[in-house]
Amino acid sequence: MAGDSLLRHKLRTILTMLGIIFGVAAVLAMMAIGSGAEREALSLIENMGLRNVIVQAKEFEEDEMKVIRQDSPGLCRADLDAMADLLGPDHLLIGKKQLKAYQIVSALGKADSRVLAVSPRYPEVAGLEMLEGAFFLPSDDQGSRPYCVLGTTARRKLFGLNPALGRPVKINDIWFTVIGVLQDRLVDKAEFEGVKIENPNDDIFIPIQTLFARFETDPVDNELDEIIIKVPAAANLQEQSVVVSAMLAGMHRQIDDFRLVVPERLLQQNRQTQRIFNIVMGAIASISLLVGGIGIMNIMLASVLERTSEIGLRRAIGARRRDIGRQFLVEAVTISLVGSMLGIALGYAISRGVAVYSGWTTVITPLSILLGVGVSTTVGMIFGFYPARQAARVSPIEALRRE
Repeated sequence: MAGDSLLRHKLRTILTMLGIIFGVAAVLAMMAIGSGAEREALSLIENMGLRNVIVQAKEFEEDEMKVIRQDSPGLCRADLDAMADLLGPDHLLIGKKQLKAYQIVSALGKADSRVLAVSPRYPEVAGLEMLEGAFFLPSDDQGSRPYCVLGTTARRKLFGLNPALGRPVKINDIWFTVIGVLQDRLVDKAEFEGVKIENPNDDIFIPIQTLFARFETDPVDNELDEIIIKVPAAANLQEQSVVVSAMLAGMHRQIDDFRLVVPERLLQQNRQTQRIFNIVMGAIASISLLVGGIGIMNIMLASVLERTSEIGLRRAIGARRRDIGRQFLVEAVTISLVGSMLGIALGYAISRGVAVYSGWTTVITPLSILLGVGVSTTVGMIFGFYPARQAARVSPIEALRRE
């Protein structure tokens, strides 16, 4: 009977549903964008290393750098050794330096890839996995051996679809032997919370001691670009970052020529920003649902007045008050449920549109669908209760007298 009543007034029913449709669509789209942003942020932070503390050398103009070098040696191997002694063997420390490469060639091609000199255990802190071969060993680093590991893009530039392992690659004037190829890594963004996100696919990795032994470096430049510290799970990440910062500040004579990046802190900042976004969007969605609920109550009250004779007739032939109330409550909940289904479809379309046109990642979870349906049903019950109660209280005698 509730369904028949709603179908008799299709346009009115659809107009009543609009508030619920837009409210549920807003909730679903908001949660899809929020979940996608959180998943993307977590993926980027995992690439940087959630338990890492990253010390980066700041960049300056050449003239300014010469002045700084009078007081501070810049980020160097002495910093790396001092931190290793201070923090102990349970911390993994990695040095990193980009080589100024003007020539990268093989027998089959050439590349404009970055050449990064890193410590042998770099894959452990950067989360790199091997596709072919292996990363270089500590003995390779200590012996300054001319070995290199290629990212997938660098491999394709130098060798195409041909095998790369064991093949020679010339970097500047020195020949290197390829001993490994990295797994492809998908990195959607180049920056997160103001910090650059590196994509290793177009990188070439060599032992860091090989860089110092076989290549000339600018004495004014920083000896290292980065020092990455992997902090064990038992240690407090924030306390460790404070200790590292204080020690480096002393070694650099209080010259501000480095900065600390703590990925975990960046993730917390991102989550706080996302929380504010969710609150704002949730408030907007709540207003839409509130308007939809008021619309349902308005239409249901009008329906009670319109169908007074029907209520009186049903009461006269034996319908109880709760039967009348249940019918009108079911009508209100039905409007909400159908509106929520249409809202889910609209919300999905909005989230996909946002993903396509803005490049944002959106994720629709079962929780967001259940929340949309649950909230809309609750709105229907709350705003349908009063009209249903009014309908149940109609006196059959007064109703039939009106007819």
